[in-house]
Amino acid sequence: MEPQLQYSVTDSVATVVIRHPEKRNAMTAAMWRALPPLLDEAAGDPAVQALVLTGAGGTFCAGADISTLRGSPEEAQSLAVRAEEALAAFPKPTLAAIRGHCVGGGAQLAAACDLRFAEEGALFGVTPAKLGIVYPASSTRRLVSLVGPAGAKYLLFSGELIDAGRALRTGLVDEVLPEGELGKRTGEFTRILASRSQLTQAAAKEFADGRTDRDAHWAGQARGSGDTAEGVAAFLERRQPEFGWSVPTSE
Repeated sequence: MEPQLQYSVTDSVATVVIRHPEKRNAMTAAMWRALPPLLDEAAGDPAVQALVLTGAGGTFCAGADISTLRGSPEEAQSLAVRAEEALAAFPKPTLAAIRGHCVGGGAQLAAACDLRFAEEGALFGVTPAKLGIVYPASSTRRLVSLVGPAGAKYLLFSGELIDAGRALRTGLVDEVLPEGELGKRTGEFTRILASRSQLTQAAAKEFADGRTDRDAHWAGQARGSGDTAEGVAAFLERRQPEFGWSVPTSE
């Protein structure tokens, strides 16, 4: 099977599967290029309320396909950064479901997601020091925001792999699940996300990511959405809310 990104939507959740089994799901140039338009499709689909990124089989992503670095390392890195930034900018909640190796470019993609759930036995590494590559500034800042300066330096300076337990302690992942439980937990949690207010999620995502110029915008969206009134009414009536606000397709 050709290396590819597989895309599907089920129960309001889009799933992107990294599939390149011959090289532990390493990302080719074509796969890096394919991710931003695929994310645009998901962002513009009103039926999609959350997105899961995962790898086929027993591994998440072993990074960039090293053969792509022989021609132009700068171009290969640029493709990876564009894909990473597109994932970080996705306007709905994103979750990386991680088994096995999550290394190099795979760690870049996982860090660009809002949340990361890992299976016991997963291994994480940020490995540019093994190749003499300068890790992108934006990717470094994102890593620091998750694990702090010391944690980022440990990973970047050494290129060593860490296990899921250490990744949880440092903040690189949010939950670690027993073997065989990752799929079930990811499904449960994304169903929770899909049941919540997209207005709350979209505003919280921008604020948490450091945007400081949209307070008035989100206050206006809240006033006109009806989500607060629906949420309060549903709580008092002991029923599930039916929130009406959704991410505008033009954003």
